[in-house]
Amino acid sequence: MSKLIAENRRARFDYFLDDAIEAGIALTGTEVKSLREGKANIAESYVAVEGDELALINAYIPEYSKANRFNHEPRRPRRLLMHRKQIDKMMGAVQRDGRTLIPTKLYFNDKGRVKLEVAMAKGKKIHDKRAVEADRDWKREQGRLMRDRG
Repeated sequence: MSKLIAENRRARFDYFLDDAIEAGIALTGTEVKSLREGKANIAESYVAVEGDELALINAYIPEYSKANRFNHEPRRPRRLLMHRKQIDKMMGAVQRDGRTLIPTKLYFNDKGRVKLEVAMAKGKKIHDKRAVEADRDWKREQGRLMRDRG
């Protein structure tokens, strides 16, 4: 049973999400302790290609309150830990197809390790967002009609 720390709920509204891959993150001790308190935000973050590696940019992990001078910087870039094949696949999608790598969930797995779910995404246009919203409203209305009829 994994414990959810943070979720990027806005990602489904702004992007078409394709396949998601689980990645580890290189963190310091104070970052892990801060995450255990359940404080993090990945809403404005994204995954970028840095050299031949992937990095989580702009994710907010607040400073650990009980640490003093050995604390971390809240918005520092964090290296993602993945297999070379997975990294190459994601880098290819970004460079060839113009995809964006969006973090969708940050959680502790069964072993207590911090994991990040990264999805390959394609940006939605405004008319796409409207169509999805109209479809969702119609499904809701359909459910109401079926329920009222018995």
